[in-house]
Amino acid sequence: MKDVLIITYYWPPSGGSGVQRWLKFVKYLPQFGYIPHVYTVENGEYPVIDNTLEKDIPKEAIIIKKPIIEPYGFYKKLLGHKKNKKLGHGFVGERNKSGFKKLMHSFALWVRGNFFIPDARVMWVKPSVDFLTDYVKSNNITTIISSGTPHSMHLIAQGVKQRTGVKWIADFRDPWTGVYYLKDMKLSNSSFQKHLKLEKEVLLNCDVITTVGNHLAKNLSALVKEKDISDKIVVLPNGFDRELNFEQHNELDKKFSIVYIGLFSKEQNHSAYWKALRACVDEDVDFAKDLELKCVGNIDPSIEEAIIENNLFPYFKKVGFVSHAEAESYQRNAQVLLLSINNYPGAKEMLTGKLFEYIASGRPILCLGPQDGDAAAIINNTSTGEIAEWDDELKIKAILKKYYALFRANDLKAHPKNLENYHRKNLTQALTKLLN
Repeated sequence: MKDVLIITYYWPPSGGSGVQRWLKFVKYLPQFGYIPHVYTVENGEYPVIDNTLEKDIPKEAIIIKKPIIEPYGFYKKLLGHKKNKKLGHGFVGERNKSGFKKLMHSFALWVRGNFFIPDARVMWVKPSVDFLTDYVKSNNITTIISSGTPHSMHLIAQGVKQRTGVKWIADFRDPWTGVYYLKDMKLSNSSFQKHLKLEKEVLLNCDVITTVGNHLAKNLSALVKEKDISDKIVVLPNGFDRELNFEQHNELDKKFSIVYIGLFSKEQNHSAYWKALRACVDEDVDFAKDLELKCVGNIDPSIEEAIIENNLFPYFKKVGFVSHAEAESYQRNAQVLLLSINNYPGAKEMLTGKLFEYIASGRPILCLGPQDGDAAAIINNTSTGEIAEWDDELKIKAILKKYYALFRANDLKAHPKNLENYHRKNLTQALTKLLN
């Protein structure tokens, strides 16, 4: 057995999509001859908690947890939040208040964006480099992997590589300077330039770059003008981890349920979708009778506002956050699964973890996003759904009517193909080829 060190902030009991990628790689690495050493935080500020994920940690894995100092405690105290309140990306997910709280929230964003670069976990870098330098030497570890976001994990790996000479794989689950919420962080120009400088250093100094999709791979390569780094970038997509048996009996929803699972942010709130739904309700009394809009997970207040504004609230069911296992059940039982991609300059590279869970569910997907994006390519390659641009109300409406007609005929289902390419075990095998 060989040893590999994985540096990741998100780890059980953290829930949500951020933990899934490396939890699943770790789950299968022992089957391919690797003992995973996971370095993570002891007291992380996780947006959601899901203790059920701990069952996926293999007995061979060695988990090292160290305490971290983060600014979130001070922020919550400043605004009068309870200690157990969960925060979004870098405070951005917070709902602005009026008066003093609004001012303090704006000030906190500015401080976070300009003094904690690349992110609020930067104070963990130096103590982690000190600890891991000795750890990799004493355990004869020759390869380390850093998982970002948060991108401070890459700075830890870079420090360890500089001191020890180990091989280093930098895994970009998400963009760095291209991430959609960076624009809300109130960065000064000098702060943004610091981000770019750190990002470029990571891209140049690591031995291999892995990332989730083709567009993100191209965008990362374009950030480095001094040399061509495209030959060391490997696309290793996210995936699903379940048996594929579409003939098994599912308790499909009796209603024509359109189900969204996961965090539903304000950037994923597209007015054409709600207008198309409203038109379908107005034009077809049976559609109105059968419709159910279901949100499973945390949603931004703007989503409920849009539902109310379009007189769709009678059809709305808010489930809230559930465990990963429960979320899979909602996926399998849905009539239609909604995938809503953020409308921002990097939209083509956006590949949410839920997409891969969706394609393995056997249920048809309605994707709102770019027709030529990476998500659309995967949906088309696997024949698992339909794609409409964010503002194409007519096409969204046509897809909804098509799916509803199939629902009425008791023939609404996906006809998936090429799915094995995205199974977590097969993706882990591809990872071990890089390690070898």
